[in-house]
Amino acid sequence: MYMDIVEIRGFYHSLLGKMATRSIGMGLTRIWQPMPNERLLGLGYARPWLERFEPDTERTLSFMLAAQGAVKWPRTGPSRSALVFDEELPLPDAAIDRILMVHALEHAENPRETLMEAWRVLAPNGRLVLVVPNRRGLWARFEHTPFGTGRPFSRGQITKLLRDANFTPGPMTEALAFPPVRSPSLLRIAYHTERIGLRMWPVFSGVLIIEAQKRLFQGLPVAERQSRRVFVPVLAPQGAALGSDRF
Repeated sequence: MYMDIVEIRGFYHSLLGKMATRSIGMGLTRIWQPMPNERLLGLGYARPWLERFEPDTERTLSFMLAAQGAVKWPRTGPSRSALVFDEELPLPDAAIDRILMVHALEHAENPRETLMEAWRVLAPNGRLVLVVPNRRGLWARFEHTPFGTGRPFSRGQITKLLRDANFTPGPMTEALAFPPVRSPSLLRIAYHTERIGLRMWPVFSGVLIIEAQKRLFQGLPVAERQSRRVFVPVLAPQGAALGSDRF
């Protein structure tokens, strides 16, 4: 199960979504190290946080998954968003310095292939920042948020997956330590609950945030790419069948 782009955008426009944006943004800030002349790519639905880091980058792009749909980003000016397959990114090798992947890996048909494609487009010593649902967290158990859909991960699972895809796992942190409630009165104290939760029960937080660095010195066997669905635009003209005697 997954949410489409309209549902995801609607969630982040809600009060609960705005609190989630703030919580994850604080988590990203804890592990985000500035890079000079950085080329940043957001993969999945990373737009709520791209604007936070864009002023320090040389360029920023937003790639959204074909299975979910895409919306224009940024809101004003030329669009820098694109609809892509996560296993076939329309970029040359070593084109990006950092990838921020949100609402992407948990929906991938083959997470290892998705990470290997990220490895391909990252520059030497490039960095990958993953935001994934925590298998032990409350948010993975409720489907009214995007974090309750797809495949959640434990700390050990995401670390092993990164190593298998030729990444060196780095700092890890948590976010969404408050429960995914919709009550405005309870959300008013979400900031304080988050601070207490990160100190007292971080293992049960809603998401894991981990940074990994591209590793260059190890070779990987080439595996045959698995077949997958092909997406056709809904409004693509199909044409009309003509009989041989109708001209």
